[in-house]
Amino acid sequence: MKSLLDEEGYTDIKARLNQVDENSTRHWGKMSVAQMCWHCQYPLKLAIENRPNSSKGNWFVKTFFKKSLYNDTLWRKGLPTAPQLKTKVEKKFDNEYKRVHKLVDEFHQTKSRDVWYPHPAFGSFTKKQWGQLEYKHLDHHLRQFGV
Repeated sequence: MKSLLDEEGYTDIKARLNQVDENSTRHWGKMSVAQMCWHCQYPLKLAIENRPNSSKGNWFVKTFFKKSLYNDTLWRKGLPTAPQLKTKVEKKFDNEYKRVHKLVDEFHQTKSRDVWYPHPAFGSFTKKQWGQLEYKHLDHHLRQFGV
């Protein structure tokens, strides 16, 4: 599994992001390309900030879903989206596109961080798993828009 913390994964995601434009057409789901760029920002911000929290994660999610977050199996199309990661408001593509690019860069720069706090919903991840999770989420949405 590629990781956004490794050069190969980072370079791949950046090159694919560069292929997205405001006219990119989704192949599944309901988000516009601008909404997708907005949606992808929250998980990156969460990982970059990586604040201490007392969460051990949700038992059900950890038991049945967590490993799928960082393994080699592609996520299926049309997976449900957490309510806080949905927007019904149309976003401005240029703004959201620039922000997601910047956050991908910022996340990649955390590669030298040694301490990684648990994810508030999924619990503990290793540094490697954090990088794989971020890569896999972006990969899923870039495939959604054909790149």
